[in-house]
Amino acid sequence: MSEPKVIGRIVATEKKPTTMDTFAFWTDSREKLHAFDMVKVRHIDESYTFGVITSISHITDAQSFMTEYISSDFGNPDVVEATERVSMNYVEASVAFNSREIYTPVLSGEAVMLASAEEITTALGLQRKENTLVCGQINMYEGREGETLAIPVKLDPRFLIGPEGAHLNISGISGLAAKTSYAMFLLKAAQEHYMTENQERVAYVLFNVKGKDLMAIHEPNGFEDEEDGGESVREAYRKMGLSGRPFENVRYFIPYTSEGRGLRNTYLAKGEEAAYLEEGILKKFKYVYSEDKESIEMFFADIDDPQQTMEAILSKIIDEDDPDFSTLETWNDFRGKVNELSQKSGGGNKTKSNEISVLSWRKFKRIINKVTKNDDMFAQRADGAGECRLKEMLKEIKGGDVFVIDVAKLSEDKQAFVFGDALRTIYNLKLGEYDDESGVEPPTRIVVFIDELNKYASKETPKNSPILREILDVTERGRSLGVVLFGAEQFRSNIHSRVTGNCATHAYGRTNTIEAATKDYSSFPQTYKNILTRLGQGDYLIQNPIFRSLLKIHFPKPIYKQFKG
Repeated sequence: MSEPKVIGRIVATEKKPTTMDTFAFWTDSREKLHAFDMVKVRHIDESYTFGVITSISHITDAQSFMTEYISSDFGNPDVVEATERVSMNYVEASVAFNSREIYTPVLSGEAVMLASAEEITTALGLQRKENTLVCGQINMYEGREGETLAIPVKLDPRFLIGPEGAHLNISGISGLAAKTSYAMFLLKAAQEHYMTENQERVAYVLFNVKGKDLMAIHEPNGFEDEEDGGESVREAYRKMGLSGRPFENVRYFIPYTSEGRGLRNTYLAKGEEAAYLEEGILKKFKYVYSEDKESIEMFFADIDDPQQTMEAILSKIIDEDDPDFSTLETWNDFRGKVNELSQKSGGGNKTKSNEISVLSWRKFKRIINKVTKNDDMFAQRADGAGECRLKEMLKEIKGGDVFVIDVAKLSEDKQAFVFGDALRTIYNLKLGEYDDESGVEPPTRIVVFIDELNKYASKETPKNSPILREILDVTERGRSLGVVLFGAEQFRSNIHSRVTGNCATHAYGRTNTIEAATKDYSSFPQTYKNILTRLGQGDYLIQNPIFRSLLKIHFPKPIYKQFKG
């Protein structure tokens, strides 16, 4: 096989030398090259050094802008220069790999060529046999006729879901960044991988936070907007080794609303809800005071409590020996007791317990009444047809299951309550707290996906937030337990550093120039930052420990049903 055509030569000058990490080369100004394309360079001992293009500049022999202006008849745009300028493209690249592990600087004048698909796979670290989980494809040399490459990208699932590395953070502006779509693409790939490979039992808990986005992931996408009915999308899935089918083993959980109530707690239409109930794939969840009172603290995730008075009240409520709260059975009883303790006693500012001020009880009362009153989700019991307690359902989750918890129509404080309670239950399940209960056989790993992570783990979230504590526990210790967090948000720079810092995989979608200028992107070359501001739908920049370089990947449209509008 003949060596590929030489497209340029290495340039090393006194002011701009080649290094162990970078090199530059000249090439014809008409060569179609792009950032993230890979080139190879002849190096010593018959080795090749591979580099990823980070920047491209166009240079002529004009000494200044004025030179060009004068040569055009002093600024006449219709005049063609009498002497054609000598020009070239100056390309900078970052070293990714050497075929013989020789990482000395490449030498001036050495030949630069395009890499083959096999060479790209090796240079980026994609050839390892452990890389079995598809995460998209990379497109190289676009626009070069007969030389364009589309290479499936697979990573080692142990560095995404554990145990070697875990947790994924996805960032990007709303809409074009397609954060949810990419998370679901990875989750679908993971479900197929673990169902076929039969290596570990992995389950998935997804929170639906926008409309009906994730409320029909078991149904195929009709692709009404595609001229070929979606065949090209399904073919893209097949080329990456995926089935092109929607999710399997899906169950949906929606907040309970009594029949006849006008305001419902879900965006599912009544007909859709009835159909899901008939299929046996939907349950309506409730919270029962006697069983769920320990989760009340989740309502206070965004409440600053510098004097820890709310914490003192919560400790009193969950104390099994407390004379005020230990015998209560219902939410009505609970609110009645809180109301009683919020009344002045003896003209002073203390309650009957002489421990917590009346003003603190009144603040607590306002918060509790706002979230639990006139909401059927907070019920006396949950034993009717199609009803459940979410905690009991999560205890029964098995490998391959996909649980979708709908919180889209709940207020933010109730969303936080449901999310925090579910995350704590999953964490405790993997800690073994429920092992003695009948029917509890937790899967090896549980992946939790939540969009709008900034609501629960931003830099402004109070340090005493119980939900933040749960998220930090998961990201810092969940990998070894088998609890994995897939989180998405618009602005990565707003997320708590201990959350992003513990994620093994990072996906960067389209963002704005202000966000790209923050320190979270300080390691990116300026060209990559600029690319982030104009990424197309379905394009992401990916970081993972097994990749030798930041990758620009593309993934196809969702294969499950999409709701328009």
